Amino acid sequence: MIDTHAHLEASEAREVLARARDAGVTRVIDVATSLDGARSSIALASRLDGIYACVGIHPHNAAGEDARKLDKLDELIADEHVVAVGEMGLDYFRDYAPRDAQHLLFEGQLELARVHSKPAVIHTRAADDDTLAVLREFDGTVVLHCFSSPALLRPALERGWYVSFAGNVTYPNAYDLRASARGVPADRLLAETDSPYLSPQPVRGRPNEPANVVHTVAALAEARGDDADELAAQIDRNATVAFGL
Repeated sequence: MIDTHAHLEASEAREVLARARDAGVTRVIDVATSLDGARSSIALASRLDGIYACVGIHPHNAAGEDARKLDKLDELIADEHVVAVGEMGLDYFRDYAPRDAQHLLFEGQLELARVHSKPAVIHTRAADDDTLAVLREFDGTVVLHCFSSPALLRPALERGWYVSFAGNVTYPNAYDLRASARGVPADRLLAETDSPYLSPQPVRGRPNEPANVVHTVAALAEARGDDADELAAQIDRNATVAFGL
């Protein structure tokens, strides 16, 4: 089993990975949101088996210094341990950075994903139309991280994107997310923790970690009427293809 999107603390990574393996989770993609985070993710992936790096600059940081250093990100993406670019995108819910700056950063990182032939891992919140508009000309692999906007499902599936669900799909009132999960073809479905955030319902209230992706997979299987072990194997195969693992 794989956790396709986690934010790991380097100091705790060995213990977290050991617990993940005990739960049957053997691979984790560690996702950066800044240049320093990208360097840390690469270092972690170089030291620990089963860890891969996804490097990018979060839209919350679009007004910061990192957003002006895409040349440095370009260099980091070339590292052999990097399997994707992101998380990148638009966040109009928090609006921590001006929207024009978010657009520039998003477009710049998409270009790097194109140049390096890496998947683009997308963060989008309250920005469906603009996210689709920016992605219109991108013909590479797209992963919609922590899927939370049912309105994006149809265009995502029409364009062959991967749709990744996090722990919030397990929450009692997440009817729309589970309905969306039923509509995703088996070969386009991914699962993640987005740890340490969005702990699944069985462990809600505690910090999240990669081991808990088993709860998300179980909820997806129940919603879809699938066997949980078979779905976990399918998601693992999907991640292998999507990220070139």
